[in-house]
Amino acid sequence: MSQLYRTWKDRNISIKTKVRLVRALIFHIFTYAAETWTIKAADRQRIDAFEMWCWRRMLQIPWTAHRTNVSILRQLKITRRLSTTCLKRILEYFGHIARRDGDNLEKIVVTGKVEGKRPRGRSQIRWSDQIRTALDTKVHTALNVAQSRVKWHKIVQKVVSGRGHDPQQ
Repeated sequence: MSQLYRTWKDRNISIKTKVRLVRALIFHIFTYAAETWTIKAADRQRIDAFEMWCWRRMLQIPWTAHRTNVSILRQLKITRRLSTTCLKRILEYFGHIARRDGDNLEKIVVTGKVEGKRPRGRSQIRWSDQIRTALDTKVHTALNVAQSRVKWHKIVQKVVSGRGHDPQQ
């Protein structure tokens, strides 16, 4: 991000082009393997904070300017937050796993057919738990629905568009 400082200062480059540069150069690297992440509420806040830090850095807005995140997102015409993009990739990957054969390792892990003992203490949030909370349904129901690629794509679009934290919450 700091190596792009000369680009951000250049007034001959439009804001639209700078937004495309941030998405292509920074967010593309950031979301590498995001479909395998387990994102909790605190993680989502950190992702949103990183995104806002990038936008403020691009626009050269100091922290003393007292600009709200909503005003910056409106100025840049951002309609989908970075954390929502991560959620979309997670749901798309879940659909991909659901359509695989039954003896596939990823599908076995997601369906919970792994044998063994859990460690002591409070259990960690599982990857499939975030699928369940995002869809408000059981994982097995989602596995059945995801067999149809068209239906699953519509459900993912519905969940992502009605997420509730776009552009800012």
